[in-house]
Amino acid sequence: MKDNRIVAVLGATGYIGGRLVATLLERGWRVRAVGRNPEKLRCRPFAAHENVELAQADALDQPALTEALRGCYAVYYLVHSMYPGVKNFEDRDKRAAIIMRDAAKEAGLERIIYLGGLGDMDKDLSEHLKSRMEVGEILGSGPVPLTWLRAAMIIGSGSASFEILRYLVDRLPVMITPAWVKSLCQPIAVTNVLEYLAGCLENPETAGRTMDIGGPDILSYRDLFDIYARAAGLRQRLIIPVPVLTPKLSSYWIQMVTPVPASLSRPLAEGLRNKVVCRENSIRELVPTRLLTCEEAIGRALERTVRHEVETCWSDAGLQRVPEWIDCGDAPYAGGTVLESAHTLTLAATPAQVWKAITRLGGDEGWMYGDWMWKIRGICDKLIGGPGLRRGRRDPDKLRVGDALDFWRVLVVEENRRLRLLAEMKLPGEALLQFDVEEERPGSTKVTLRARFLPRGLWGIVYWYPLIPVHGPLFRGMLTALARKIGGKILSGPITPPKEGSQCRL
Repeated sequence: MKDNRIVAVLGATGYIGGRLVATLLERGWRVRAVGRNPEKLRCRPFAAHENVELAQADALDQPALTEALRGCYAVYYLVHSMYPGVKNFEDRDKRAAIIMRDAAKEAGLERIIYLGGLGDMDKDLSEHLKSRMEVGEILGSGPVPLTWLRAAMIIGSGSASFEILRYLVDRLPVMITPAWVKSLCQPIAVTNVLEYLAGCLENPETAGRTMDIGGPDILSYRDLFDIYARAAGLRQRLIIPVPVLTPKLSSYWIQMVTPVPASLSRPLAEGLRNKVVCRENSIRELVPTRLLTCEEAIGRALERTVRHEVETCWSDAGLQRVPEWIDCGDAPYAGGTVLESAHTLTLAATPAQVWKAITRLGGDEGWMYGDWMWKIRGICDKLIGGPGLRRGRRDPDKLRVGDALDFWRVLVVEENRRLRLLAEMKLPGEALLQFDVEEERPGSTKVTLRARFLPRGLWGIVYWYPLIPVHGPLFRGMLTALARKIGGKILSGPITPPKEGSQCRL
């Protein structure tokens, strides 16, 4: 063990953070994984490790963050506010960086390690990259020494950059692109990013330094498209640059073709106009490692994706907020009650058999019934800036709290008992979808499918009531299809059960 010191990872349930915790543990460090949601932390594979401590803190809550960092030697700052539902992410990131700087001082930390983006601070720099630069400057303005690593595109299974690249090349044999397709970048494999992050902690000479990190290849985005096509066994794509297409316009078709929502695709697309190439390579002497070429990194990412070995995904990040009205009751801003549509089925099967089928919902498996309706809803959601269905799921067989599931987010996973999903699609309100599994007697299981909706004003009411004729057949069809899927004889239902003391109503 590294002299028994504790290292905090802030953003431990995110794409990089989730993998970094595992990397640090492999190298013998004691790790305090810090996140907003304790359930998300407890569901991560590293949670049961003997050298892991779990701590709950929000990056915007200075007292909680200070307490979570107390007793630690160093902290990795891997927080970013660029996710669905957050407006003005730049202001939020600035506030979080100020709080982090002050909390690090108060908690007595000796080091801060931050992963930011490449770019030169000038008027042409995108808002996303400019925000990343400002965060680094704020973190470095305090008394705690900062190690600031600056990276361009990170290539790895589940990364937002890789998913955009994958979907564009897989789905578009002909691409009409803006001028940014000729911009130069220096991608780096996620494996190398993790090695650099961990290596900086182990080398005190990296303290107080800003260093660029990149792979061995400097390429245009057009080159990346060609490399991916070769790695995926596809024909070379026809790419037609059109100068009149701006990054903002290109973000719309990135949003439509890929699973990445507008809140991410637009800032990322606007950053594609900037040349992001390492200005210096001092990190290579301080933390020696074999850098993967782009072709190697893409090949590895594809292999892990095909084998469903994606440890973390870009969609893991999010507020993961649990609505206060989750168990029904008065709607705080709709002036009424939570609206509900519920259906129950009893079938000859064990809870484990039912649970296995329920937890395979979404992604390539679909929704068991009325897939064409789900697809239409997903397309509509994409058109108005939501995640749509293409986001899919991280693993085809396993669900954990915090996972993205098409346009839902997993809130509760109680094995053989309950699955609760929170809608992240664009809605005039908030929606939950819940499956309750209950053994009535040996070999007999009752399944209840419940949709709940908290309307936001008049438009929420207008949205819900026309869907009542759709919800009934759809949800009953899903339960019937569930019975067919597991080969269980239907003993009763599907029926609409009585409201057992609930204030919910249709």
